[in-house]
Amino acid sequence: MYEYKTIKQRHSFEIIEKKSRFIAHVMPVGNENDALSFINAKKTEFWDASHNVYAYVLKENSISRYSDDGEPLGTAGIPALNVIQKEELLDVCVVVTRYFGGIQLGAGGLVRAYTKSTKSVIDNAGVVRRIYCLLYNIQTEYTLLGKVQNAAAEYGCIAGNIEYTDIVRLQYYVPFNLNNFCNIINEATNGSAAITKTDEGRYIDVK
Repeated sequence: MYEYKTIKQRHSFEIIEKKSRFIAHVMPVGNENDALSFINAKKTEFWDASHNVYAYVLKENSISRYSDDGEPLGTAGIPALNVIQKEELLDVCVVVTRYFGGIQLGAGGLVRAYTKSTKSVIDNAGVVRRIYCLLYNIQTEYTLLGKVQNAAAEYGCIAGNIEYTDIVRLQYYVPFNLNNFCNIINEATNGSAAITKTDEGRYIDVK
């Protein structure tokens, strides 16, 4: 998978429903061990809570898991998981901590509360596109630096290292599906820039 949506950063968000506190926590994760470590950390931190419900979806092996953690079946973990899936997010783990306030919410109320908590924490964490990019090296004259930078930025390329010597050496991470990057730079520099595509690549978050 060369492109998918995930969250920008870890975040927490709290809501109150009929005196029950719902504290939602979200974190970007790279694998199942990361997700389980995050879940266990929140269970330890909020050891005195009534429930620590969780859900996570991973790119790796298309894994998705959830737990109601003692809430009535289908009222907590699945609503949280449904939000993640509806937002089409991957590599995301959510833990919703509940402190019972003494008033029963009923099945429908629980579903709404866990859905609202999960959606709120994801919205506040921020959603980004994660794109696999290939690394290109460019050598150009100083007089053409601005043209190279403008052309690369126009097509969503991400600047890497830059070195100033007798010429300028730049690195750009280019989205995997931008097949004509060399042509773009050649057109901007009238063919005077030296461009090399490397075997290196990585995922980069963009808006």
